[in-house]
Amino acid sequence: MNLPSPARSALGLILFFAICCFAPAGAAPETTRAPILNTPSGEVFFPFCIDWHDAKKRTFEQQAQMLRELGYPGVGHIWLDKIEERLATLDAAGLRLFQITMQVDLTPGREPYDVVRFKTVLTLIKGRQVQFCLLCKGLPPSAPSGDPRAVEILREMSDFARDSGAQLLLYPHQKNWIERIEDSVRIADLVDRPNVGVMFNLCHWLRVDPSRDYAPLLRRALPRLWAVSINGADERDDEPGWKHYIQPLDQGSFDVRAFLTTLRQIGYHGPIGLQCFGIGGDVREHLARSLAKWRELQVPTANPK
Repeated sequence: MNLPSPARSALGLILFFAICCFAPAGAAPETTRAPILNTPSGEVFFPFCIDWHDAKKRTFEQQAQMLRELGYPGVGHIWLDKIEERLATLDAAGLRLFQITMQVDLTPGREPYDVVRFKTVLTLIKGRQVQFCLLCKGLPPSAPSGDPRAVEILREMSDFARDSGAQLLLYPHQKNWIERIEDSVRIADLVDRPNVGVMFNLCHWLRVDPSRDYAPLLRRALPRLWAVSINGADERDDEPGWKHYIQPLDQGSFDVRAFLTTLRQIGYHGPIGLQCFGIGGDVREHLARSLAKWRELQVPTANPK
């Protein structure tokens, strides 16, 4: 249809305002979204815990600009505060918020989490396919006595999160109630909701499981394994703390390539988070090194003859 120039201009304005008016509230613009999670094309690599130990103390805006310059598609965020600022700065840089870490406290008599703030954040991230990494604490590690209360709380959170499109991941953390990937899988199976899954965290697994036999654990978790974190690490560390179990990806004796190969062999193609907690110095420097190593790890090694 050939329209006169003024008519074409008017039609363009009408279409523009229609898009603006009917775009979903709280959703990121289509042009800023990273690939969809949990698809073969969605094996994305992003850092988290980049704020606390950065010697430069970058603002969210500076972090977003740095991540874009380095080539990362987005970042993970810690706790439920400042989500508005994080989203605004990531959107401006064309990046994505992949995860939000929060705590769930199972201590008898305490409120397990801030329901009002959680609901507010769910509204903010609606349609963005964000994963909530849940650190479940307040009881002795792995204690089955906490199962009924945990299931009740997590089903409530699942109901709240349903319309947002978010996933809830049970995040194993040393000395928390959910300390092992086996705990995560057990509880996720008991909760039995389509938006509740698990995350495998390399550094915490190294700390709590001396076996170093991750393959059967990953296979068992696979139906609900929706995120994995990696980092450089040494194979063993008998000292407390994270100096040897959380390093830039290009350091440490642990064979990260073999770990990633196992993930792909069992059929995992979801997001890969880069754990950065406790790594000091200029975060840009170690993020650049880790991304270079990640790209190197994507190149298959030659088959031995």
